[in-house]
Amino acid sequence: MASPLQPIDDYARTLAPETRAAVIKSAAFTSGQRIEVLRRDYEDPDALRKLARKIKQHTIDRLDHYLEQAESRLKAAGAQVHFATDGPSACRQVLKILQEHGVTRLVKSKSMATEEIHLNPFLEKHGIESIETDLGEFIVQIDDDHPSHIVRPIIHKNRRQVAESLERHGLGAYDDDPKTITRRARVHLREKYMQSGAGITGGNFVSAESGRMVLVTNEGNARFSMAPNKVHIAVIGIEKLVPRDRDLAVFLSLLARSATAQQITVYTQFINGPRSANQPSGPEHMHVVFLDNGRSQVLGGECREILRCIRCGACQNVCPVYRQASGHAYRAVYGGPIGAVLSPLIGDSISFSNYGDLPRASSLCGACREVCPVDIPIPDLLLKLRHGAKKAKLPSPGSPPMGPFADLATSPKLWRTSMTASRAMNYLPLQFAPVKPLRDWLDQRTLPKWRGGEFRRWLKQRPSPVEDQKKHA
Repeated sequence: MASPLQPIDDYARTLAPETRAAVIKSAAFTSGQRIEVLRRDYEDPDALRKLARKIKQHTIDRLDHYLEQAESRLKAAGAQVHFATDGPSACRQVLKILQEHGVTRLVKSKSMATEEIHLNPFLEKHGIESIETDLGEFIVQIDDDHPSHIVRPIIHKNRRQVAESLERHGLGAYDDDPKTITRRARVHLREKYMQSGAGITGGNFVSAESGRMVLVTNEGNARFSMAPNKVHIAVIGIEKLVPRDRDLAVFLSLLARSATAQQITVYTQFINGPRSANQPSGPEHMHVVFLDNGRSQVLGGECREILRCIRCGACQNVCPVYRQASGHAYRAVYGGPIGAVLSPLIGDSISFSNYGDLPRASSLCGACREVCPVDIPIPDLLLKLRHGAKKAKLPSPGSPPMGPFADLATSPKLWRTSMTASRAMNYLPLQFAPVKPLRDWLDQRTLPKWRGGEFRRWLKQRPSPVEDQKKHA
């Protein structure tokens, strides 16, 4: 992962060619397949996207109401509901629940919310073994690595690197056959399921109408994490609510197609609460921890639309900056366009000072908005955050100072003079630019031949509209 305040372009230059190739290939393939699947299955995919936007915006505009309703329904179904204001609070609540039930070993399904609050290292410090069961998250964990994609945690690794990881940790001799890799992980993890005392998951959606929690996976690991255990803990961001059960059809259709170009995720689970008396297996205790961690503050700000996000990763797949740099370049749990907005806003109180430069890591091409299944105006939000970073006078690593350019561009006389004088740049060695940030910037770019001033010359020589009409009269 990039070091603190390391510019994304600096990190991208250090990226191994095979890592960049793995990210580009996977991201580009999924983006292409997503378009094909949506066009095949829906006459007007954009209409569905706009419907999803309306539902989610309606929900976050009335979040207090739907949270109360969801809490009431969950409790009626036998679940215990907790609210965590921030990451440390959520970690403490999870630890307390585990200690109350005497749990010292647990299994985890893939969850970005638990990544966000750094739950695993916290539990390990308190003597609790926490095993990731999603194959990608498992590889990340044994390598002491970090996820680099919302949906594909190891998009930055190829199968040879995964095989090396398994060999390094004693899970068999090197073999990069995907079936062999999967089988070895399965054998190792199934033993862990049976040894655990609790299962921790995230939650993709919660219906306020019924209290049903929805979990989607492609490996079935969430189901395995719950089946043999007496305790199920779900850590869910407060924005994951939808008003009604029928709304789930809209989001499940869009989530699968946007994330992995599937019609529906392989395992889609509707969890109504802890195990009932007539069920043969399943958790006897269910705890839902609703996580705020800055979301309430975002709700009252100018970037509130970001709370519509359903964590599909489509914006990451299509982003040219993400493809070249990988998720690790963003230094935070969330990478790509969604991370460039979320990371400065949520988390601890110094998130903006730590990640205020990330909104600059965008070409503002608009592709992220075009693919967003809930139509989040990500480019607009990035511009708002850039303005906020400027007002806060945050450093902008990797960018040349723009103050002199602003002075130049707002003075017509200076601008005309510079257009003529700047022809000298065609003959000057650019690596000797007077300002170091400008030299660093030019080291990475080849500028075209300078042609400034030609438009004004053409405009002067061009006949006026009146003269042109007389000529053709």
